[in-house]
Amino acid sequence: MSDLLVQMKGIKKSFGRVQALRGVDFDVKASEIVGLLGDNGAGKSTLIKILVGYHKADEGEIYFEGSKVNFSSPREARQLGIETVYQDLALINLMPLWRNFFLGREMTKKIGPFSCIERRKMRRIVLDALADIGISVRSPDETVAFMSGGERQAVAIARAIYFGAKLLILDEPTAALSVGETRKVLEHIKEAKKRGISVIFITHNIYHVYEVADRLVLLEHGEKIGDYLRKDVTPQYIMDVIAAAAGVK
Repeated sequence: MSDLLVQMKGIKKSFGRVQALRGVDFDVKASEIVGLLGDNGAGKSTLIKILVGYHKADEGEIYFEGSKVNFSSPREARQLGIETVYQDLALINLMPLWRNFFLGREMTKKIGPFSCIERRKMRRIVLDALADIGISVRSPDETVAFMSGGERQAVAIARAIYFGAKLLILDEPTAALSVGETRKVLEHIKEAKKRGISVIFITHNIYHVYEVADRLVLLEHGEKIGDYLRKDVTPQYIMDVIAAAAGVK
């Protein structure tokens, strides 16, 4: 039996005259952290948006847990256990932490003919879920706008773990974070792997992803230009490959 969680074959995508992806093969094994690297415009985000059903591929096939899939929306991908955390984190600044954690998945109970949100239960679960991966917050009622970038990333990762994600996709999770916050986020990513969750770490910063990745996949101009085990390459080598493909001397 294959240990592949995700397999994308021959993915092509054009936007008008712009060919964003040119027959890309991409896969992720169970409990594997894959760094997806490349400069802006390399095709990283387009590939992931096709995987989760945000875009439709012009050509190619996608398999998840061995079964062919054709998601029509990110909601369908989420129902199978694919959680995506974009740079904006899909958190609403003016809402409290507990509301953000359960956004779209609120817990309710019936009281007569009415459904009521179980606020107390959700507050308790949020604190427990965050504490479970080593995160302490001041209050579940804290407004997200007052949380640091690292804390917001931690909430998004904890939410994915709590709701049983099989694949966690992180889009530039360490962008604009301090050194200390970056370190904490990388630890949370390692914790996700320990719990059997596969991770796709999208970034253009080789030094951040190099610390946690098992494998590094490189894209440039819509083509896959490299696929390496982390242990076989250095950060400088990866940067040289990307620079050479981009025509940078």
